[in-house]
Amino acid sequence: MSRSFRHWTRSYLANRLRERFYRRLHPGLPWLSPQAIQFLAQHLQPTDVGLEFGSGRSTLWFAQRVSFLTSVEHNPEWHRRVKGIAVRAGAANLECLLVLKDDEQARSPAYARVAERFVDGSLDFILLDGIYRDICANASVGKLREGGLLILDDAHRYLPSASISPYARTQEQGPASPGWVRYLAAVQAWRCQWTSNGVSDTAIYFKP
Repeated sequence: MSRSFRHWTRSYLANRLRERFYRRLHPGLPWLSPQAIQFLAQHLQPTDVGLEFGSGRSTLWFAQRVSFLTSVEHNPEWHRRVKGIAVRAGAANLECLLVLKDDEQARSPAYARVAERFVDGSLDFILLDGIYRDICANASVGKLREGGLLILDDAHRYLPSASISPYARTQEQGPASPGWVRYLAAVQAWRCQWTSNGVSDTAIYFKP
């Protein structure tokens, strides 16, 4: 299958250059939208406990701001790299878990079942930025406390929106899978702050 370049418009190229410049200026920041990063930097509390599906730049950044973070990664090399960074930084409040990818047909992959470690209503925030994203999203809803945050990166690829980012799903296309349909039904009463830099989107859902 050939790769599509239809999204390579002047507007997209400008947004992409702006995004790359931002990443160069801020190499330690998560790969989330700048608006989402700014919001989280202002709202995360030193007492917060969080769960992250998909380790990366965000892992140490979160751990430096909260009481405890559990980070789940499926790629052994990436897990080793992130864990090494955490050890060198002395992040004792961070647990980095390696959970390998299950068969594609698995209804309840071990990766997503990490959420079962936590009591319902016990987490302050959950970041969805890894594999099995729709399954992890549905497993996470009940684990957040009232007022907790569910942070979905690349939200435009999974949920319908008016986003101009590449591969964004339209209202006509609807959610990307039945799992995302269930997720939207579960959070229909939640407030959502949708953020974008024109390259990728980060949606933050607030549990009422």
